[in-house]
Amino acid sequence: MTPPVLHHSLAAGARVHLPTVAMRHTRAGFADYLELTKPRLSSLSVLTTVVGYFAARPVFDGALFFALLAGTAACAAGVAALNQWMEADTDALMRRTAARPIPGGKIATGTAFVIGWALCAAGLALLFARVTGGAAFFALATIVAYLALYTPAKRRSRFSTEIGAVAGAFPPLIGWAAVPGGDAALAWVLFAILFFWQIPHFMAIAWTHRRDYEAVNFPMLAVRDTTGGRVAAWSLACTFAVAAAGLAPAWLALAGHENARGHAGTSLAIIAAYAIVALALGAWFTKRALAFRRPPAGQTRETAARRLFFASIAWLPLQLAALVVLRLLA
Repeated sequence: MTPPVLHHSLAAGARVHLPTVAMRHTRAGFADYLELTKPRLSSLSVLTTVVGYFAARPVFDGALFFALLAGTAACAAGVAALNQWMEADTDALMRRTAARPIPGGKIATGTAFVIGWALCAAGLALLFARVTGGAAFFALATIVAYLALYTPAKRRSRFSTEIGAVAGAFPPLIGWAAVPGGDAALAWVLFAILFFWQIPHFMAIAWTHRRDYEAVNFPMLAVRDTTGGRVAAWSLACTFAVAAAGLAPAWLALAGHENARGHAGTSLAIIAAYAIVALALGAWFTKRALAFRRPPAGQTRETAARRLFFASIAWLPLQLAALVVLRLLA
């Protein structure tokens, strides 16, 4: 039986029981355990790890690549389960999360705790034994940043989104560290792209769901900023930053162009094509952020936030795909 979850009473600050979680306990199925791992968020970590790996121009090793995927996926899934274990009380109070496996009474908190740590331990062990110590180190850094820094900060700090963006920017470094001799400058460019991309992405989410976050007293900017002006301005600033970071790989490729080994014309054409694509994607993303900052006539900030959110979802895979093509062909 799932034990009652505790949460902070918003009225008095006292800790009270939520017996409804225990009363609604039902038998969990495969879909519930899968949801515990937040597959969409976990798959993003795996995807960006793969980008970091191929951007480092590896000599492809199928066994190592599979271990990298499996180890990263296990760590990401474990972090997601532990995050839901840590936030079961606030999840129960928000409409968008109340049906998750723990507050929904389908998976016991103790079960989620064991699953989460088992997955993290297995993932770290696989990365350390079958990939590289560096890959295991950055995976561990992701786990620590997400669970020890970001998750507690959501209850206490206005800067929780930025702290979470640090955790979310580590996965490309896991992939880069799997390839000995990878370009360190490019690895940190990837870190910057992921860091700055997350700000407008999550600010759009936070503004759309600010009432839920307000209900659990999360002191994030979207809750404190009643008009949304500061939320949108910060989103716009970070969109400019991520657009600039998206162009940086072209400059890095030009800086190393003297090592192109006789394919000068082709390499320059590919670098130029990448720069054009990055500029176009950055301009489109910035246009959505500008609309969030100053909604056009007839459009609300809520509508602009949703459009910015969907633009961010489309921008990231397109930008990263272009970057991988540049690295492999230029």
